Amino acid sequence: MKKVLFIVGSLRKGSFNEQLAENAKKALAGKAEVRYLDWSQVPVFSQDLEAHLPKAVQDARQAVLDADAIWIFSPVYNFAIPGSVKNLLDWLSRALDLSDPRGPSAINEKVTTVSIVANGGHEQVAESYRALLPFIRTQFVDNITMSHINDSAWADGVFVPTAEVLVDLDKQAAALLAALD
Repeated sequence: MKKVLFIVGSLRKGSFNEQLAENAKKALAGKAEVRYLDWSQVPVFSQDLEAHLPKAVQDARQAVLDADAIWIFSPVYNFAIPGSVKNLLDWLSRALDLSDPRGPSAINEKVTTVSIVANGGHEQVAESYRALLPFIRTQFVDNITMSHINDSAWADGVFVPTAEVLVDLDKQAAALLAALD
């Protein structure tokens, strides 16, 4: 069974993107093994840290290496990719062999896709991912699910995807799995 690693771009427990990821997990049920990346301890990128790689970065890289595909669930921060997500991708895209800076990285050639939950800026962030993920040498599946946050979620914390979003997640899951064949 294929292994799909979920990266939830909001570190808040129970975030709307985490809740969307749970729906995506249902779309992959019986078709792929899903794991969530714990990247909460990954430090801000610095070349000074690369020679003695922090354990959190080592663990994140190993989880990516062990996965067949990466699915990112991203919020929108000021019409941009959240800095913390970009930082993680910077770490994951660095060469594994420091003596060969153009050599393979942990995320090199991984099949990737993105879903976005926000109340605006979806297209701007989608375009940023469309530029970034191929640049860092991933095989980007450009079948992005975009969802707005239901009004009641701000009061009760429960993200309720529309029927259309659930259909889009199913299509995205199918496209991701097809890219792995």
